[in-house]
Amino acid sequence: MIRIALIGHGKMGKLVERLALEQGDQVVLILDEHNNGKYEGIQADKFRNVDVAIDFSSPTSAVENVTRIAKLGTNVVMGTTGWTDQLPLVREIAEKHDVGILWSPNFSIGVNVFFRLVREAGRLFRNQPGYEGWAYEIHHSAKKDAPSGTLLKLLDEMHRVGYMGKIDVSSNRAGAHPGTHEFGFDSSADTLTLKHVARSREGFAQGALVGARWIVGKKGFYEFGDVIFGKQE
Repeated sequence: MIRIALIGHGKMGKLVERLALEQGDQVVLILDEHNNGKYEGIQADKFRNVDVAIDFSSPTSAVENVTRIAKLGTNVVMGTTGWTDQLPLVREIAEKHDVGILWSPNFSIGVNVFFRLVREAGRLFRNQPGYEGWAYEIHHSAKKDAPSGTLLKLLDEMHRVGYMGKIDVSSNRAGAHPGTHEFGFDSSADTLTLKHVARSREGFAQGALVGARWIVGKKGFYEFGDVIFGKQE
């Protein structure tokens, strides 16, 4: 059993709350735009009994949230996307304040397997000039960032292994779609397609809770792949 502070109480925050309570954890604090619009809810007395904070807030507030929470000595799970240009700063925050910060653009176990599959495909195709790549994603119309953080992470995985070929990137926002990501490689001879389809947000929320239980008591900056596969190469 862990004691959780939820930062953000939209669809994801409410889903995390429901699953946490069903699984025997405690949600001891909920902060949203009504009581934390100017970060006034992040106070030492409110976090005294918190083991870990889970942030599903907004791209404009996530980094300031984690900065203030880390100063209080509380570990954080960051599920908000759209701020990854500030990832080096968040790494520094974990070190400066000696706390544990767990980040992922996507807390689905299947997506984290997908990250590694796409990385390996990039490694195998990096010296095949006859192929060009594409990357595509679609999400619900309320999602604020495009391309998604997941798609950007997939592209980063490709570049990590030295894939420098053309990758055409596209995004769509429509309806209530929970998320599909697709990577493909095409040549005059054939096509290879890798695809992940989320059926609901529940996998993301469940993964965030798995990560929250794992990060309690740890120090440093981690990604969700470290939780489910061990420390990345």
